[in-house]
Amino acid sequence: MSNITYDYIEKYLKSLIVEEKDVLREMEVFAHENSVPIVQKETARFLELMINLKKPKKILELGAAIGYSSILMCLSSNMQSEIVTVERSEKMIELANENIKKYNLEKKIEIVQGECIEVLENLDEKFDMIFMDAGKGHYNHYLPHCLRLLEDDGVIIADNVLFKGMVATDELVKRRKITIVKRMRKYLEDINDSSKFVTTVIPMGDGIAVTMRRERND
Repeated sequence: MSNITYDYIEKYLKSLIVEEKDVLREMEVFAHENSVPIVQKETARFLELMINLKKPKKILELGAAIGYSSILMCLSSNMQSEIVTVERSEKMIELANENIKKYNLEKKIEIVQGECIEVLENLDEKFDMIFMDAGKGHYNHYLPHCLRLLEDDGVIIADNVLFKGMVATDELVKRRKITIVKRMRKYLEDINDSSKFVTTVIPMGDGIAVTMRRERND
């Protein structure tokens, strides 16, 4: 159980999702067998929905891992989205590049190696959508940079914001995770500033936060 929803609800919702085929399915199996974190099935479907609703031309992803979510987002856009994804691990980048080549998406997905905060500091292009799925204890540090890089009508989607339920209650917090939980709570407090943002937190997967700037009338 994820401590986000009841396990019977999770099981039912996952049963509704049709299994992926071909390379995406191979990536899911690889991730499971090798303990590589990729987005949960419910989160993957949510990303597909958001891509189809928003139709972003440019997407920034923080945390490429083996390339699963960037490939998923690109395919969901019918290859209309260009994606920049950031990853620090050479091994993950090697695997992600192999997977991207299997889909012939080298011209659509660019992997930038480095620590997310350092890469963010040096980016100056604008993005229609930003997907946060990197170091969970640094979302609040990424936020100012992401807002600078986000188009006025852009959207930020952050995964794992409830962090196995720990963010919502101290009863679940493990001592070694205290710093991550405190920082994630700070991130959620910041994006729930109703004078600046419109944000919803969805208890799906490990918790998803969706944020847009509040439209000003002045």
